[in-house]
Amino acid sequence: MPRFLHTADWQIGRTYSRFAPDDAAALAEARFTMIERLAQLAVDEQCEAVLVAGDVFDAQTVSDRTLRRAFNAMSAFSGPWVLLPGNHDAALAESVWTRALRLETVPANVHLALEPSVVDLSPQGIMVLAAPLTQRHTYEDLTAVFDSLQTPDGLLRIGLAHGSIQGVLSESVDSPNPIAPDRADRARLDYLALGDWHGAKQIAPSTWYSGTPEPERFRNNEAGFALVVEIEGPGAEPKVTSHRTGQYQWHQWHETLQVPTDLDAVLARLEALEEPAVVDIQLEGTLDLGGEAKLDQALSVAQGVHRSVECDRSRLRLLPTEEDIAALHADGYLGEVVAALREKAMDDTGAAREALVILAGLLRDRQSRGVNGEGNP
Repeated sequence: MPRFLHTADWQIGRTYSRFAPDDAAALAEARFTMIERLAQLAVDEQCEAVLVAGDVFDAQTVSDRTLRRAFNAMSAFSGPWVLLPGNHDAALAESVWTRALRLETVPANVHLALEPSVVDLSPQGIMVLAAPLTQRHTYEDLTAVFDSLQTPDGLLRIGLAHGSIQGVLSESVDSPNPIAPDRADRARLDYLALGDWHGAKQIAPSTWYSGTPEPERFRNNEAGFALVVEIEGPGAEPKVTSHRTGQYQWHQWHETLQVPTDLDAVLARLEALEEPAVVDIQLEGTLDLGGEAKLDQALSVAQGVHRSVECDRSRLRLLPTEEDIAALHADGYLGEVVAALREKAMDDTGAAREALVILAGLLRDRQSRGVNGEGNP
């Protein structure tokens, strides 16, 4: 019973400029260790082959070192790998693929599907019908060639393509490259392995997107998986099993704080996250000084646990309560400054808010030193 691993959208060489340098480096490195995990998964699941449905590399200009590292990371699985060019690494006349061949870095068990063709994996019971992208964008369905490609009887017909299923992926697709939704039926395919949509998604019983095996953006679309596909024989319905492969899970939250329990809910959610994660929190609404201090403490703890935790508070208004102001023991001129900043912060989410937070922190520190005997009470 043939069994193979379906994966796509590795985008090796991707950079993460929005993150701090150490986080960006770790996220880029995770894409190499991801290949190692895929190779081990193929071994553990006793797969006959690994099919990669496009965008192996993030760009044509990745370094020679990146090329070598990517191919070396496949070494744990000695069976055949079939790599398909996608829109990020299209099979141009001069491309990342031709460079890899010149460098002689492509292992003997790795098949580069650089033109529409049938990749013969008959020892594994599989014939792979490949439709590589030969330019970044095309407006014709390159999988139409599958209808006329002939394969021997008794072997599985597996399509491998990269693009957007027409009428299904109308939102935020990476490329316009169209694929007919009924291509598997038209071409008598036993399975159509797709790339381009970065989340695992079933289109039909025998048509799947595997998604990227390592999440790389804030989108809740089942990223971070690879698919093990098992088919009893030609004409049988595939059995598809999803396996989590991502090292980092990405989370983005937009939250409005109106009452103290709203903040408690956000912090409880943050504490419950499976580590390590990449987290982006955007807050709006209102917060008092006690809540601000609680938020600072929770973020500090989370940043020591997770890969990256960022919190945008630019739309969050700081509204100290009367109890907050009284607790600061700001008398005289200092009290007048605190009161003025408080009034300004009610209508301003910028400088006044930041100034009030800093001043409140200094006053709390002064009180703490006084209580601990390190200064005048």
